[in-house]
Amino acid sequence: AAGKRPSCAVVLGLLLAAVSAAGAEFITWEDLTMPAVARLIRGAPVDVKSAAAGRGGVGVSTIVVSQDGTGHSRTVQGAVDMVPAGNTRRVKILVRPGVYREKVTVPITKPFVSLIGMGTGRTVITWNARASDIDATGHQVGTFYSASFAIEADYFCASHITFENSAPAAPPGAVGMQAVALRLSGDKTMLYRCRILGTQDTLFDNIGRHYLYNCDIQGSIDFIFGNARSLYQGCALHAVATSYGAIAASQRSSASDESGFSFVGCRLTGSGMLYLGRAWGRYARVVYAFCDLGGIVVPQGWSDWGDRARTK
Repeated sequence: AAGKRPSCAVVLGLLLAAVSAAGAEFITWEDLTMPAVARLIRGAPVDVKSAAAGRGGVGVSTIVVSQDGTGHSRTVQGAVDMVPAGNTRRVKILVRPGVYREKVTVPITKPFVSLIGMGTGRTVITWNARASDIDATGHQVGTFYSASFAIEADYFCASHITFENSAPAAPPGAVGMQAVALRLSGDKTMLYRCRILGTQDTLFDNIGRHYLYNCDIQGSIDFIFGNARSLYQGCALHAVATSYGAIAASQRSSASDESGFSFVGCRLTGSGMLYLGRAWGRYARVVYAFCDLGGIVVPQGWSDWGDRARTK
């Protein structure tokens, strides 16, 4: 009907139809839906020698992760390592149920990876680093390297999985307590029905263009932050702030910068009194459209980060 907004499902279907037609390396419904995932995992070949051959450049289309040793790898990072450097075709990493306590990086040399779990309550990747932690060289790891899961490659896709930073919540004003659960530093990442859990600086939407659909994101202070250009559609944004907090912190630093965060059809829930966003950059850009803001947003809505010039 004229003037009627298309549903999220219709929009997603159109997007997937467009990219699926472009080639096998792009995202398909098979990467995103649970029935297809279950079939793939039951029927996936568990041939460790075949999977290991992928390290030498022989393509492996499906890699299974299982903590009991019945897959190709016991760890998620081990499965990522099996993807050939310079990969040009989509590789599916199917992660069987379990809590995977590890720090994972998908390097820039390994694009077109799909990470598929068995449900956000069943497949969990978790670590507990904070920005103030000391690394092997005696230096603080910093916010950037505190991420439990870091995506540096392009065309990454994840579905039905939880990314968590389990570091305890810090009191307001504490220094060095940033604890990133997920960092997006590639381009054209898509997340579908994922859960991203943490407190301060949960999701580092660093750079690139990304689409998050029907995801749950939890945090307290600036729990979505960075300089990417991303669309969050149909997501649940859950605050665990004890007093005050903020959802988004955009680092956009110039009028010509195309970055910013758009929240469409999202729901805000939780505790504390929240700012919709804080102006981390002088030209911060955050948009909420057709969202349910709940009753936890402060009346003024936005914070200028202590710089009145940023309210212009």
